[in-house]
Amino acid sequence: MSWYVLYTKPRTEKRVAESLEQMGVEVYFPLITEIKQWKDRKKKLKTPLFKSYVFIKLEEKNRNRVFDVPGVVRYLFWLGKPAIVRNEEIEVIQEWLDCEKVDDAKVDHLNQGDKISIKNGVFKDHEAIIREVGNRKMRLILPKLGCTVEVLTKEVI
Repeated sequence: MSWYVLYTKPRTEKRVAESLEQMGVEVYFPLITEIKQWKDRKKKLKTPLFKSYVFIKLEEKNRNRVFDVPGVVRYLFWLGKPAIVRNEEIEVIQEWLDCEKVDDAKVDHLNQGDKISIKNGVFKDHEAIIREVGNRKMRLILPKLGCTVEVLTKEVI
């Protein structure tokens, strides 16, 4: 059995994941905790790490079963075939999300397009390219993993 990536309609990832689990499909739906602020309050919310994407593990012959679930749009394709995610890549994401160690670091010297080497944590010794730098978050492209991750700026380097 292989891990595949499903593209879903926006904001339906959780419902899709729950429906697939009820069908007996193994689902990985990574969530992160974000603090959202409105004028009158702050609230911690669990949001998808990869918006509009859900990872599923099933046999290739059963791939069409997922289209019975409302909200599923299509599989993510790579070179004309459904993209397969290796177990090691899923494990890296799981380890990264389970890692609670946060080191403070000042990132005012980093700019979009800079190449960096991650010095600690789950992505230790991985190369990354900075895609965006915000006040609280940074988006990094991890070429070896073929993905983009969003991290709090105090978690970088």
